[in-house]
Amino acid sequence: MPRRIDGPVRIEAAGNKPKLIDEYVGRVVSGDERISIAHMRSPGGWVEPGQTPGFDEYTIVLKGMLQVEHDGGVIEVNAGQAVITSRGEWIRYSTPGGEGAEYIAICLPAFSPDTVHRDPEAPEEV
Repeated sequence: MPRRIDGPVRIEAAGNKPKLIDEYVGRVVSGDERISIAHMRSPGGWVEPGQTPGFDEYTIVLKGMLQVEHDGGVIEVNAGQAVITSRGEWIRYSTPGGEGAEYIAICLPAFSPDTVHRDPEAPEEV
């Protein structure tokens, strides 16, 4: 039977500046461990600690630019573009542009603080 989600749940974000994460599907809002779908809004200069997640992440940038650092370099993902990151690879997300970014993130399996495996160092502003 279809289930309607009446609205997202705000999730606490990691990083040096406040970032908004509204989960529409996932462990918190729907109890789903297979997938999470969240609407993200991060300010300019935001950066989070690096991570080696235990999930694949599919990200669609709606506005601004999301920067993805990885072991092989840096990818800039602009509005209208997407990026796929694979479980087990080191990555770090940031929004160095002044306007920040707005994007949709889909994680398989669902995002969990226990499986994101963040680096211990504090992020610096980009």
